[in-house]
Amino acid sequence: MKYTLNKELDKMLQHALDLCEDGNFLDALKLYDLALIEDPTNIHALIDKGVTLQNLGRITQAITYYDKALFVEPCNLNALINKGASLHTRKKYDDAIQCYDTILKIDPKYAMALAYKGLSLGEQGNFTDALKYFKKALSINPDYDLASISKGMVKELIKSIRLEKSKTL
Repeated sequence: MKYTLNKELDKMLQHALDLCEDGNFLDALKLYDLALIEDPTNIHALIDKGVTLQNLGRITQAITYYDKALFVEPCNLNALINKGASLHTRKKYDDAIQCYDTILKIDPKYAMALAYKGLSLGEQGNFTDALKYFKKALSINPDYDLASISKGMVKELIKSIRLEKSKTL
């Protein structure tokens, strides 16, 4: 019986993902709710519901589901990266950085966590450290567009700040 339930639950979660890919987020949320009634600690349903809420701009609710997922699996990288991105969106950069640091303790070569940490540091005006994290992400994944574009922008900002400082001297 349990196998059949898991098989049906997997189908439901796959259908919800398909709905999300088609932009039918509200219908997907209904399926995630049904899945979570069947299995309230299903890590995939919790995280994917969070992502869906995030896509709808319902960031506070998304964070709630990432927290639920992290209660079930405290070191789940997917939940941590999504929670960090949501916190960043809410301009809670220190909290976002805390998520990325937790990831980097588990996996120091997680390029996305490095780049996202760079973004949060950049938002705080810490461009030198941001640049360091973008470079580190690119050393792991040289084709990572987000890190590459962000690195270029931060370099230009640093150059611009130095130029402004030299004009005032």
